[in-house]
Amino acid sequence: MITEDLTTGMIFLFQTVSGTLGNFSLLSHYLHLYFTGCKFRPTDLIIKHLTVANCLVILSRGVPQTMAALGMKHFLSDTGCKLVFYVQRVSTDVSTGTTCLLSISQAITISPRNTRWAELKTKALKYFWFCNILCWTLNLILNATVPVYMTGKSNDNNTTKKTDYGYCHSVNPGKVTESLYVALIFFRNILFVGFMLWASSFMIFTLYRHKQQVQYIHRTNVTSKSSPESRATHSILVLVSTFVSLSTLSSILHSCLTVLSNRSMWLVNTSALVAGSFPAVSPYILMSHDSRVPRLCCAHTRNTESPTWHECVNFRCIHNG
Repeated sequence: MITEDLTTGMIFLFQTVSGTLGNFSLLSHYLHLYFTGCKFRPTDLIIKHLTVANCLVILSRGVPQTMAALGMKHFLSDTGCKLVFYVQRVSTDVSTGTTCLLSISQAITISPRNTRWAELKTKALKYFWFCNILCWTLNLILNATVPVYMTGKSNDNNTTKKTDYGYCHSVNPGKVTESLYVALIFFRNILFVGFMLWASSFMIFTLYRHKQQVQYIHRTNVTSKSSPESRATHSILVLVSTFVSLSTLSSILHSCLTVLSNRSMWLVNTSALVAGSFPAVSPYILMSHDSRVPRLCCAHTRNTESPTWHECVNFRCIHNG
């Protein structure tokens, strides 16, 4: 049992450290772009909100889960449990909403310019900042009841049936309330996934049609390098695919935790690990497709003798702004 707990703790620790480093690296990347005067893309604001939400998910879920797996189960008071789970639920819901918004934003960005989409594109891109603020505000309000059902493990006076999360308890509000909560979660996830699949299908169709047009016009001189817009679209498609897969698995595990009367710690830990996977891997997916990341910058400046790091970054700002 000790070996199993140690292994579980090390897995959570690796996920927490790698996810934190990835998200803070992505935030540092955008901070550097701001100070170097780079022009931001329409989706960059949404990605910054997504990164902040992912950081909160990892810190509020990964850190206490790691400590609990390593044997420190009574380190949070009632107030600490309420705060941790409130931040955890809000940031998780914001991460879901901003991922959906990101896919819709990119679909609008790459939509054909000489169609009825042109006017919609101009108006929609101006209001994405408002959508981000609205997403945070709604989730802060909708999750206001979460702290009511959370208690610390040291509080064993209440004989009400509880769900053990390893470091906190949640008081079960009753079968009816639980069923309504699961139904609401499923409806929300299905709605967001539906929007993401629609946006992804539109992006795939648009990229395919654009590729066919380019091959028709430049059949004898087709470049092997994709445009920055195409690379950004590919990264969001990979991001959405990863989210849909992990979100579906996480929803199934969460439903099992809600429905089953005897919940094993293995199921609780597996559910927490899957729920923290998307916030941990998403920054690496986004950075791997971002041509403005300095690690790839000198590929376009090989014909110069010794380009400095700032020259490389400025070159990418000009060509990918």
